[in-house]
Amino acid sequence: MTELSSKISSQDVPSMGRRQFMNLLTFGTATGVALGALYPVANYFMPLRTGGSGGGTSAKDELGNPITKTGWLSDHQPGDRSLVQGLKGDPTYIIVQNDGAISNFGLNAICTHLGCVVPWDSGANKFICPCHGSQYDTNGAVVRGPAPLSLALAHVDIEDDSVLVKQWNETDFRTNEKPWWA
Repeated sequence: MTELSSKISSQDVPSMGRRQFMNLLTFGTATGVALGALYPVANYFMPLRTGGSGGGTSAKDELGNPITKTGWLSDHQPGDRSLVQGLKGDPTYIIVQNDGAISNFGLNAICTHLGCVVPWDSGANKFICPCHGSQYDTNGAVVRGPAPLSLALAHVDIEDDSVLVKQWNETDFRTNEKPWWA
């Protein structure tokens, strides 16, 4: 009888190696599911990265269509400042210079006081915020508060007739200081 019970017990009870393997498999599966569920949450809190090519974001019109240099200049006269969808979808002014070329910088149209969109007043030749009266000159430098800072700058580049908007990280040419928005 002892011989029979020893055969039964060795066949019914799995070896420790198989138990450890099953525990490891269960733990690995649970960990994979937990990490898979946490990835989107962690990714939400990570800062946005710029594209690897450094090409910038295509400026878009009010309908979300990419704008082109030739199309833009055919509809906009020298001295014009018109809004496009720029970086992160923010309203950004594209400036047509007096020589008829698109300026190499654009202006984020969000007021630095409380975040209203600042329209261009061609009669006064400046940007005037409708919310609290802040005023900015033709280059977006604050000339009258309550806005504490100038409008944010963005690079505007032309590549193959496409108008691209890029982050401005260099010194602010209006104040000769580091950009507050970077």
